[in-house]
Amino acid sequence: MASIKDVAKMAGVSVATVSRVLNDKGYVGQHSREKVEKAIKELNYKPNEIARSLFKKHSNTIGLIVPDIMNPYFPELARAVEDTASKLGYNVILCNSDENKEKEQAYLDVLKQNYVNGIIVSSNTLTAEQIEALNIPIVSIDREISKGLPTIVVENKKGAKAATHFLKSKGRKRIGHIRGTAGVVNAEERCGGYREAVAEEPWFTESYIVNGNYDMESSIDATRELLGRHPDIDGIFAANDMMAIGAIKAAYQLGKKVPEELAVIGFDGIVLSSVMIPELTTVAQPIYEMGELATTVLVNLMEQQPMEKTYYTLEVELIERRTT
Repeated sequence: MASIKDVAKMAGVSVATVSRVLNDKGYVGQHSREKVEKAIKELNYKPNEIARSLFKKHSNTIGLIVPDIMNPYFPELARAVEDTASKLGYNVILCNSDENKEKEQAYLDVLKQNYVNGIIVSSNTLTAEQIEALNIPIVSIDREISKGLPTIVVENKKGAKAATHFLKSKGRKRIGHIRGTAGVVNAEERCGGYREAVAEEPWFTESYIVNGNYDMESSIDATRELLGRHPDIDGIFAANDMMAIGAIKAAYQLGKKVPEELAVIGFDGIVLSSVMIPELTTVAQPIYEMGELATTVLVNLMEQQPMEKTYYTLEVELIERRTT
């Protein structure tokens, strides 16, 4: 593999001259520039992008921080971000924070040290003060961090109400809710939508809500607890698809038939929901559109383009399948 010294030797110039040509910084005579460009082409020389970013104090790279790469929602989101970034001439560094504040801060430090141009983040722990300290463009996705920060979310409460009312329309009399992680904004909104839909039901108490922590294994235990507490439950709204899948597994373990004895609806619309058996009824987010929009907004910020607005709330769609 050719080095910058090889290019300088073939062109008959100094390494510093080659560097000025590569970075388009400083004066280089036209004759010398042509010799350098010819040598680069003949040697098929590829510049060291890390070194160039250190020299220029920026790179054609954006960061993407997600809380749980094991949840299929986030790889689908990451795919949209990567596709869009690539079309716009940027690379993506993917970071998995595990909703851990220290790990998230460590990733922020690393990304800044590598001179990323901007960051897309899905976080429930990042603060407005941390955002300001970074001093680079940031876009929040899936959950709001602070007012004024460019944000892409969906109609969480509206979708949750629609899911619960849909179970009612199917004749379900007692509907439980497997909520997402306490304190996470979208989990609170979805739980709030469920509460509004059942608030006037004479049977409803807070004991019809259990925490599945947005995790399939936790949801299995939570569902067993919920059905043990209220055996008459005949419908469950889970705040994401992975917890809905956990609820179906728990029902199978308890000998309950889905949907005959227990109807289950999820939230997200991940690809897995359409290929499992029985296929999962879900409130689908426009996942690809969210990633595409977040990346476009971030690149516009980085390139200092005019912004029409900074807060986007996208619609969700209830997709009926076999679990209801």
